[in-house]
Amino acid sequence: QVQLVESGGGLVQTGGSLRLACAVSGRTSSSYNMGWFRQAPGKEREFVAQINWGGDGTRYAHSVAGRFTISRDKTKSTVYLQLTTLKPEETAVYYCGASRYWSIDARTYDYWGQGTQVTVSS
Repeated sequence: QVQLVESGGGLVQTGGSLRLACAVSGRTSSSYNMGWFRQAPGKEREFVAQINWGGDGTRYAHSVAGRFTISRDKTKSTVYLQLTTLKPEETAVYYCGASRYWSIDARTYDYWGQGTQVTVSS
């Protein structure tokens, strides 16, 4: 079992920044790739960014590339998502997930956190 706990969400104005954190605990000896997804009301969960177990491989959704940065601190067992130049349409619950696969498909993720709300005001 792997436990994931997100934090760092909040209310920010258009163009603002936030840093989300995902604390990873439990069976961390397994090599899980970590991803961030978001889900707005009435919409499907959407891929945002992913980082591999070693922390040296990343990829991003086209809509966030250049504005969001994913990173992981293996010492602290934490994965971060730095969000910059936020837009109102990016208001959503942001989730971190753990997957054995290098995948942007939410169905391939084995574990999820409870999510953290990000609200971008216009």
